[in-house]
Amino acid sequence: VPVGLPALSRAEKLQKRAALEGFDWDDIAPVFDKIQEELDEVREVLAQESDPVQRQHRLQDEMGDVLFACVNLARFLKVDAEASLRQTNRKFETRFSAIEQLVGEQGKEMRDLTLGELDELWEQVKRWEKGQA
Repeated sequence: VPVGLPALSRAEKLQKRAALEGFDWDDIAPVFDKIQEELDEVREVLAQESDPVQRQHRLQDEMGDVLFACVNLARFLKVDAEASLRQTNRKFETRFSAIEQLVGEQGKEMRDLTLGELDELWEQVKRWEKGQA
């Protein structure tokens, strides 16, 4: 599997290769369990690791495992993980830009609002997207 591929694409190809050799689950349920297991390991590092350098190193490792497991879920669902993330990035940019515009129309700066207020605007933008507002 080429090393120069984007990380999500390479993870998917590595997993497909392993699946060809029989290293794969038969159904999707264990994939969800694996994602939860990896998230639990992130929580464990946050709760237990006090050394900042070691904590960061372990978090990077565990987050890689979370992402790898999520790519596996995408593969099981026959969804292109790279395309999905690109689509979500675009959606986030569009929504965030809309929030910036709404805040600007109020004559405020984003940092002037609480996270709760920003989240309300986020939900408002989502409703607009769905034609519900």
